[in-house]
Amino acid sequence: MRRLLAISLVAVLPLSSISAAHAQEPADRQQAFAAAAEEFQVPQSVLLGVSYLESRWDAHAGQPSSDAGFGPMHLTDAAAFTSGNHHHEGTEDARGDESRPLPAPVEQPAPADVPASLRTMERAAALTGESHEKLRTDDAANIRGGAALLADYQKALGAPLSDDPGEWYGAVARYSGAEEAGAARFFADEVFSVIEQGVTRTTDDGERIALPAVPGLEKIEKWLEKLGLRPSRPDGVECPASISCEWIPAAYQELPDNDYGHYDLANRPFSQKVDYIIIHDMEGYFLPSIRLNQDPNYGASWHYSIRSSDGHIAQHIKTKDVGWQAGNWYVNAKSIGLEHEGFLAEGGTWYTEAMYRSSARLVRYLALKHAVPLDRAHILGHDNVPGTLPTTVRGMHEDPGPFWDWAHYFQLMGAPLHAFGGPRAGSVMIKPDFATNKPYFYGCDRKNPEAACPPLPAGTVWLRTEPRADAPLVKDIGKHPTGDSLYSVYDHSARASTGQRYAVADRQGDWTAIWYLGQKAWFHNPAAAPTAVPSMGLVVTPKPGKATVPVYGRAYPEQEAYPEGIPYQAVTPLQYTFSAGEKYTLAGPAATEYYRAVTFNLEDHQVVRGRTKYLEIQFGHRVMFVKADDVQVTFSG
Repeated sequence: MRRLLAISLVAVLPLSSISAAHAQEPADRQQAFAAAAEEFQVPQSVLLGVSYLESRWDAHAGQPSSDAGFGPMHLTDAAAFTSGNHHHEGTEDARGDESRPLPAPVEQPAPADVPASLRTMERAAALTGESHEKLRTDDAANIRGGAALLADYQKALGAPLSDDPGEWYGAVARYSGAEEAGAARFFADEVFSVIEQGVTRTTDDGERIALPAVPGLEKIEKWLEKLGLRPSRPDGVECPASISCEWIPAAYQELPDNDYGHYDLANRPFSQKVDYIIIHDMEGYFLPSIRLNQDPNYGASWHYSIRSSDGHIAQHIKTKDVGWQAGNWYVNAKSIGLEHEGFLAEGGTWYTEAMYRSSARLVRYLALKHAVPLDRAHILGHDNVPGTLPTTVRGMHEDPGPFWDWAHYFQLMGAPLHAFGGPRAGSVMIKPDFATNKPYFYGCDRKNPEAACPPLPAGTVWLRTEPRADAPLVKDIGKHPTGDSLYSVYDHSARASTGQRYAVADRQGDWTAIWYLGQKAWFHNPAAAPTAVPSMGLVVTPKPGKATVPVYGRAYPEQEAYPEGIPYQAVTPLQYTFSAGEKYTLAGPAATEYYRAVTFNLEDHQVVRGRTKYLEIQFGHRVMFVKADDVQVTFSG
């Protein structure tokens, strides 16, 4: 009641009193929105709506978000701007096909002129008199900066400082920073959808914020037209009509020494079915990453890039063709790759609501088009893709990392992750409460990599050798052949993630054990605050008489299936096995195929299909494959 009274008082204070209130700092974030809206004559619903699309009202402990943006209003600071892409780092070959030589390293381009969308903090500082440091770290100052920017954009358009939210359509579109008319419209439409429907949410630091619904909201679209933004280049993009999407093609070019770059022509789904959609983060920024995708010498490529600030999408490769993106050629040949602007170690600050919404609509569209199941066995993170051989397991990538909100993402796709079965079900789905689940990590600060990360919401749970909080983490012999798993934000060796399903191995009090990489792995799962939900389904276990069963990183055909002229690709087990009595959840059958594509010409490419039957299972943090003849399938009811 006291909070509601305080909010009501702020709403009726005159400007002079608001200035005094600002000097005293608002008591909570809802008050800060009310005070800033009054001070700069911006409708509070508009200020709240814009902030929701940028940050869902989270403060992110002063960490930079996408495009070097900070705070609830996502004010961008060019000083934090860097370039890069995760495919350029580490030992993983994005192509994942040892039948072709590794690509030569390519120097990454230096950033071009920093766009205005990366310098909004400069303008906010000039308008408010606040320092960059305070705009980064003080929520109330950050919100004032965002309100000042919106009012500034409104005045520049010649639009009135009206109480009618509809009059602010153009200023909201400009706040996105988009240079494309479609992207600006998409962002503004999403903001106005939030305003019309209303939303209430508890933020990452426990603030309860409400945006009351404004039914019947009418957008004054003439203000968007006055922005003079360029049209997007549709050029036959494969995107739903409800998002902003343009065609920026990846390079495809013949190179010396019979080489070419940097994807493979195909004819999917006629040549092969698409079975997976792979979620990446760029470990870099939108424009520099796109420039790498346009370099035929660069040894990686992907189908779509999603910009964080406004959810704008660039398509680079037709979905019929094969990108070099997942580090596993079997998965590449059967998947579509989506790169999201951001850095996993900075936490969910990189993953804006605008980006989640746009990406989720694209994934749903692609999944329906290609009949890809909307589950965590087929909508994979790059960190869920298995290594191809024992030698490649260790170098596989870790993105999008523990701070990606899988539960929210699937809800936006219209496929919410839900329980199935009773409390004693034989398998479970990992599903901690994202907002309150803040496990310990280190490694978020690049300048001090051993320092603990700030407590950040995460969709992952730690897995231990015994049912107690001080027990050691379980080991991953592929990731750490002779050492222990790490609490590093970059190490998933002893983690299970939201949406992943595992067979139950044991239960003791508030602890549940699952089968994981050939061992019992315990995680804290109290009934009062569960981190997993029942999830009955099919599981596999070794056939009677088999002591152990090998697992594989790809489902390649047997040698007899290869025609003359196509070299046999060895079916090599990974370093893992599982034993009699262990169970692993079944995702479904895996097509036994190898796509031979080592030349520039599509006419030379061929799909080899075998008779051996494989099954996909959730074996650890990554999915893997077993031969159907090695296991029996049962129900985990």
